[in-house]
Amino acid sequence: MQTQTQIRSYTPEEYLQLEETAEYKSEYRNGEIVPMTGGTTEHNEIAGNFYAYFKLAMRRQNSRIFMGDVRLWIPRYRVYTYPDIMVIQGEPVYEGTGTTTVTNPLMISEVLSKSTKNYDQVDKFDYYRSIPGFTEYILIDQYKLYVKQFAKNAEGKWVLTEYEGADSVLALASIEFQISFSNLYEGVKFNVTEEDSETNPTDAENPPEREE
Repeated sequence: MQTQTQIRSYTPEEYLQLEETAEYKSEYRNGEIVPMTGGTTEHNEIAGNFYAYFKLAMRRQNSRIFMGDVRLWIPRYRVYTYPDIMVIQGEPVYEGTGTTTVTNPLMISEVLSKSTKNYDQVDKFDYYRSIPGFTEYILIDQYKLYVKQFAKNAEGKWVLTEYEGADSVLALASIEFQISFSNLYEGVKFNVTEEDSETNPTDAENPPEREE
């Protein structure tokens, strides 16, 4: 007879204490601690490009942008996570007494990876939509020139806009900012995968065709 292995449930306080001394970051999902996977250089380039161009364009504006080291607390689902990019209009609203965890993003962007893209597009989007004041979600593909933009309209409905191709320009709906794909994907090399045909690796200036 097989015995079922019990998974320990952690309190948010236990998670935060462990996270202070942990070698790698982990997410907290309603009692479960889930180690985060490492990112690729392409993932880092894309997130860094978005951050750098936004920071430059929006200097002296009433907005703040944060990268993956800033933690987000989502009370409805009891989730702590580290979005790739968060934009906050005005001042951050912190959870707790420190400045490591925020609660009030206006926009969140995730750079999709093969291991997390389903989670980012489904469960994580559910979590994010529970945040008051959150109105825009940007999903950036790191393997081809493709971005999904979900924006909340005046009726409270989420509207999807897709961007594809080297000439595309992503225009945020929640704040006045645009970034061209040539800047967003600057420095990114698209590698050939096992599913691709036997062709040479390409870069952002010569993108692969989108798979239908």
